[in-house]
Amino acid sequence: MRGRAAAAEDGAMENPSAGQGIEALAALLAASRRAVVFTGAGISTESGIPDFRSPGGIWTRLAPIGFGDFVASAALRREAWRRRFAMEEAFAQARPNAGHQAVADLVAHGKVSHVITQNIDNLHQESGVPEAQIVELHGNTRYARCLDCGLCLELAPIRDHFEAHGEVPDCPACGGLVKTATVSFGQAMPEREMARARDATLACDLFLVLGSSLVVYPAAGFPLLAKSHGARLAIVNREATDQDGLADLALHGEIGPTLGGAAEALLFSGRRARLG
Repeated sequence: MRGRAAAAEDGAMENPSAGQGIEALAALLAASRRAVVFTGAGISTESGIPDFRSPGGIWTRLAPIGFGDFVASAALRREAWRRRFAMEEAFAQARPNAGHQAVADLVAHGKVSHVITQNIDNLHQESGVPEAQIVELHGNTRYARCLDCGLCLELAPIRDHFEAHGEVPDCPACGGLVKTATVSFGQAMPEREMARARDATLACDLFLVLGSSLVVYPAAGFPLLAKSHGARLAIVNREATDQDGLADLALHGEIGPTLGGAAEALLFSGRRARLG
């Protein structure tokens, strides 16, 4: 009878138990020399960051403000910033969870080359993943940027001005519009980050999706690109995704315990082998 590690190499396990799933994920990681991690909102909800797209999420209650509307309307710019500052407490209190830490450990041990993320919360950086190994497809909400000259701006002075005057100051360098450094609906994806994500995807031998429903394109195309170029595909998400059928392993559950258990098993076995 072949072992679970071999089964994981041949194709997706059907309805594995939690323990079997962790073991199979650890086996895929052990067989990989250059993995890429792709994270979505599911890893950050475990840190208390509210979800945006899922049923009951923020955007089911408040329609998102598109990029064109933000640029065209001072009133909608004020509303966009009001919403951002209303979220400040949630972002400020959030801390990396066991899933973030497991990713950071895998990066630190050379198992994961890059972390491609759809998240905007800066938690991968706070967990210890070097900035150079993080690809932020949708930007970062912890700072702002001028839409004209690209100047990076801290949020605290912007919030002080907003609360005192009810408006966001223009860029101090060029007078342009200032927006959180995130990608809004209708706004072009960042070309440099998309190119970095593509390069990392094409170079990996394992593409590990964590907490993404894989419905938002073009970002959701990266797992398909990896699979089409010979990489194995593993997905850990609370709910099924449209790409589960293509995956070598698809697990439905919490990311922290699942990836944390797999990383611990992998790294512990590596230490034990070196000591032996």
